[in-house]
Parts: sequence; C-alpha cells; structure tokens
Amino acid sequence: MELSVLRQYAEENYIPILQKPTEKILIDVLKKEQPKSVLEIGTALGYSGSIILNNSSAHLTTIEINKERFDFAKNTFYEQNLNKRVTQILGDANEVLTTLPGPFDFIFLDGPKGQYLKELPYIYNLLTPNGTLFADNIYYHGWVKGDAYPTHKHRTAILRLREFIAKCKELFPNATFLDDGDGIMIAKKTEYKK
Repeated sequence: MELSVLRQYAEENYIPILQKPTEKILIDVLKKEQPKSVLEIGTALGYSGSIILNNSSAHLTTIEINKERFDFAKNTFYEQNLNKRVTQILGDANEVLTTLPGPFDFIFLDGPKGQYLKELPYIYNLLTPNGTLFADNIYYHGWVKGDAYPTHKHRTAILRLREFIAKCKELFPNATFLDDGDGIMIAKKTEYKK
C-alpha cells in the first residue's frame, strides 16, 4: 500500500499516525543523523516505520501491542519490500523494553502518551552515547502546555507528560521542543545519567 493511501486509510479509520509537519521534521533529522539502528515504540499501521526506513539505511525494531495493527504493519512493510530491515515485536512496550537488547542510535517514541514517563529510563539506557530520541505528541492536543486543569479522562496522561518533559530536560540538557504537529522533542544523549 502506498503511503498516501495508507494515510487516507488511517484518517478514515481514526487511527493516529504521523502528522505531516512531524513527518517532514522526522525525515530531516533522519537524513542528518543517518542512524543504523532504530527503535520505534508504537508501530500502528507501519506508516512512520516506513518513513524511517525510506529515509535511512537503518534496521528498524518496532513494538506494537495491538495484534491487528501488528499484522497490518507486517503487510505494509512486506508490500514496500522493507520487511528484511524490520524486526517487529508484538507486546507491551513496558514489558518488552525491560529485556530488549540494545543499543539503538535513534529511538522514535510514539506509543501511548501516558506511558512515556514510565518507559523513559529504559529508553535512556537503550540509547547509544550521542544517540537521538525523537518523541512525538508530547503536548497532547496542546493540553500539556496549557494552564487549564485537564478533564478527568485525560488528566493522568497530561500530568505524566508534564513529568516526562521535566525529566527529559534533566536527562537531555540539549533537548529541543517544537510546537509542530502535536509537539515534538528531539534530544541527543550526551552524557551518562541515571
């Protein structure tokens, strides 16, 4: 399936995928960094994974908890002849990250937003020195940056994302925060911190 068709399918079926402004920035960062090993948290339909593979020579390891989406992405990678450069893992990233062998020189974080904070220590340890973390949707519909107290339904995710951002500022003093898409953080691991 061509990526334009895949994007249309995602929009029609309310499946969140990479927003266009974020996609452009991701491509620019990939071309600059030239990663060899990429970890993606949140495969969905394989859209962002395809963007990563089409704009680098990297091998992609990608984690997805939803079996239906895992299978859909498998087909996406196969149809684009990218499957030989992908290791797909079906499972909960919170569990997979605890045993996943690394390291990775680029990590694309785009799974459940409320889990970013919990996953951060594992992500940090899996990242090579000078490796890049690219976290998507960190502003969660703009609510994370706002002063309004979040509704009960979204409160936990928003509060955890605020903690995630604060912790990233501590771990990655050079982190860049962008308003594009739904908020992006790009950070390089420059020194070892626990």
